[in-house]
Amino acid sequence: MNIRQPNILVYSPNQAEEYANCIRKKGFFSVMVATTRDEAENLLFGTEVILGWKFPTELLSLSAAASVKWYQSTGAGVDDLVADSSIPDHLILTRIVDQFGGNISEYVFTYLLYLVKDVARISQAQLEHRWDPFIADSLAGKTIGVAGMGSIGTEIVRKARAFEMKVFGLSKSGVNSEIVDKHFFSDQWPEFVKDLDYLVLTLPLTMSTYHIVNRELLLSMKPGAIIVNVGRGALMNENDLVTVLKTGHLGAAVLDVFETEPLPVEHPLYSIPNVYITPHLSGPSTADGVCDFFAENLNRYMAGQPLAGVVDWKRGY
Repeated sequence: MNIRQPNILVYSPNQAEEYANCIRKKGFFSVMVATTRDEAENLLFGTEVILGWKFPTELLSLSAAASVKWYQSTGAGVDDLVADSSIPDHLILTRIVDQFGGNISEYVFTYLLYLVKDVARISQAQLEHRWDPFIADSLAGKTIGVAGMGSIGTEIVRKARAFEMKVFGLSKSGVNSEIVDKHFFSDQWPEFVKDLDYLVLTLPLTMSTYHIVNRELLLSMKPGAIIVNVGRGALMNENDLVTVLKTGHLGAAVLDVFETEPLPVEHPLYSIPNVYITPHLSGPSTADGVCDFFAENLNRYMAGQPLAGVVDWKRGY
């Protein structure tokens, strides 16, 4: 028996055709492509499912969008969509999950190893043709705290175990608390961070996590501690971070996400020596990865099964 396929609109300013071709190769043929607002508006009528990145969401309140039942984001972060009042409440919103842990955890440990082994010193000595023997430190025995115990956080924990680190975790619900040495809830931030050598943020951005890392919390960390943000930029009050970094209290900050992206050229974070800035590259959404996830969800959708990555509008992720 043939199962009716929904009409799918793929929207992306840069990758729409790439996504669409991949989806068609998976056996879905009612696929339309839009790269601009006007194209999307012209194709809305009769569309049931949208796969989108930077979709002009104001279109979803038009009568032409009445047929749209499900919006699949191509990314993991959906705080902008959850806060968007133009998206109808009845719409199912899903995000990509369980695809970013490997890449993001490699990013985190790239920088932790770079810093603990003082690779900068080694490289500088080579440039200067100097023989500079020293005893480098080790991650073994250090304490890492992972704030956010979803698929990304749990992969960071798994790799930390390989380096024989002590691992603390923080989450709102207590999910995966059994995999860390000590678990803290979201009302225990000061106690969670006070003994950490490394704090890694993988949390989603919600009303309760906005600027959760502020001056007071940063100063409650022990001197020389290092903070890594691979979650959302607004988890951290950047002005407070700049202030604390300039006091010399923190050992370093590794930042892949920011409140404003691209980070403005005049931002003071660029000029602080112990800050490491990357352009939101730690967890890339690949076309193949997005396509595989979406195709599996489409099969679930057509079979009337629960979708993966469904966003809880009240929780915010």
